[in-house]
Amino acid sequence: MKLRCTVATVAALCLLVVAVPALADSHTEKPAAAPAGGPTPEEMAAWQKAMSPGPEHEGLAKFAGDWTFTNKAWMAPGTPPQESTGTMHGETAFGGRYLVEDWKGSMMGQSFEGRGTTAYDNVGKVYQNTWYDNMGTGMWYSTGECDAAGVCKYSGDTFDPMTGKKVTLRSELSWVDANSFKMQMYGPGPDGKEFKSMTLTYTRQGAAPSTKPAPKDVPQKK
Repeated sequence: MKLRCTVATVAALCLLVVAVPALADSHTEKPAAAPAGGPTPEEMAAWQKAMSPGPEHEGLAKFAGDWTFTNKAWMAPGTPPQESTGTMHGETAFGGRYLVEDWKGSMMGQSFEGRGTTAYDNVGKVYQNTWYDNMGTGMWYSTGECDAAGVCKYSGDTFDPMTGKKVTLRSELSWVDANSFKMQMYGPGPDGKEFKSMTLTYTRQGAAPSTKPAPKDVPQKK
């Protein structure tokens, strides 16, 4: 029975992908047949499509570089925001397939460090993000989508350190111009209702200040 393409055959597929350049240099008119028991040409083509960066990954690459940010954080609705500043360094990884962001700054009077990794899954047609920082010991995993204007919306569950319960957080990101963007975070307040808990505004280091008005805050859910 021919072995089908499953997770167990990932290693074999990777070896075959590495062998592609060698096949191209062999001057044979027909591609070499897959090893007996290996994936079919159709499966190899599907895998190649799944692993190839596309326009969504080009969009992620726009966040690469060095940025400064200002942060306004609200502990509860109607309270004055706590303001802080910091830096973010973004770079692509593995041939532009992922975006990795390293953050440094202050939050609530404490030194803050965090790391986020964002991907676009060609197979699932979805953006994925993981986040962890020195303000906790867990990770936040979220999924989202971006529209043609570059507005991205993510949502995912995590545990609230204050209550120990699982809660849903979401974020909305929008570009101001090529050198600045804005992200807003939403989560449950003391009454359990969602409110805007954070607004971060980013400016690319070395870029001239934008003269374009920042996008308006996204209305909170009722």
